[in-house]
Amino acid sequence: MGFMATAESYVLAIGTKKGLWLARSTDRKEWSLSGPHFLMSEIPSIGIDTRDGRTRIMVGVRSEHWGPTVAHSDDLGATWTEPEQGAIKFPEGTDAALERIWQIHPDAESRPGVVWAGGEPISVWKSTDGGEHFELNRGLWDHPHRSEWGAGYGGAAAHSIVLDPSGEQVHVAMSTGGVYRSLDGGTSWEPRNKGISAYFMPDPNPEFGQCVHKIAADAAVGGRLYAQNHHGVYRTDDNGENWDSIAEGLPADFGFVMLTHPRRAGTAWVVPLKADGERIPPDGRLAVHRTDDAGNSWKRLDTGLPEHEYNSVLRDAASVDAAEPAGVYFGTRGGTVYASADEGETFTEVASHLPDVLCVRAAVVGDFAVSAPVPG
Repeated sequence: MGFMATAESYVLAIGTKKGLWLARSTDRKEWSLSGPHFLMSEIPSIGIDTRDGRTRIMVGVRSEHWGPTVAHSDDLGATWTEPEQGAIKFPEGTDAALERIWQIHPDAESRPGVVWAGGEPISVWKSTDGGEHFELNRGLWDHPHRSEWGAGYGGAAAHSIVLDPSGEQVHVAMSTGGVYRSLDGGTSWEPRNKGISAYFMPDPNPEFGQCVHKIAADAAVGGRLYAQNHHGVYRTDDNGENWDSIAEGLPADFGFVMLTHPRRAGTAWVVPLKADGERIPPDGRLAVHRTDDAGNSWKRLDTGLPEHEYNSVLRDAASVDAAEPAGVYFGTRGGTVYASADEGETFTEVASHLPDVLCVRAAVVGDFAVSAPVPG
């Protein structure tokens, strides 16, 4: 028995309420599952960094006993490293303690080593050593609005970090607070929520305070972002100055997921839920919806998904990879994970009966030696 290498392989990291599972595949249809890693610890965030020719998996780990930190693996989960003093800690004098890491986001190819994180309480952090140590973004932490930001149903979350290629423009979305934009690399921040509804507030159109559930950038159109709100699906074409509804054609405008294509303009995916008071797929029928025209129309995608499903999909329990065609992945609060190798047209089951899925991240990781008979 020898080893034969394939040109491409894929890793899917699945963070749950009770640990991390890793899945590997050479075709995105058949998957081998390993785990659990960090058994009985919550894994609310994952980042997979494939820059500089390596694959580093970073996970936000939250232990009821030890608290939260970021651990990383450079060997696809065979071994893990955790900083002795913790990866993310509030500085002295801030009178705050980290509760949870909601987001781990590697920066652009041109800035290797730079990794961003979003935390609870609402905070943004930046690492320059590949996610091993992070510094608090003081511009957002010291913002005069911070005392008025609230907690969403799951906690006070800085859950979306979107960076433009230059690195100067950064968008952050938080529950609750809305979208904030920096034009100077994170030094100063201003709210950018015009057009996003906050129907649950006395003023339904405030400057800030919206419960934006997730934002993502269009990879091919500068200035265009998409948002899934607490009721409402939106697009901006001017870097957040104005947001317009693109919910028409969807069965519901509530949900948590917002994914965008890694290369193609106008393509995004959402997973609608019926309403904030009924957090199930509409009619108990789970489906992903994709737009290929920036939200002007939507296509329902449910081939391979169960006929009946009453579990929801959380904001980071969904991901796309950078392959061609792009892969789409998501997991439910019922512990089932699905993968599509054709941009959502058909899904296959990766795993089932896992704990509550909180976070899913997928990546193309290059050559993968698989055991196979080799002549001679």
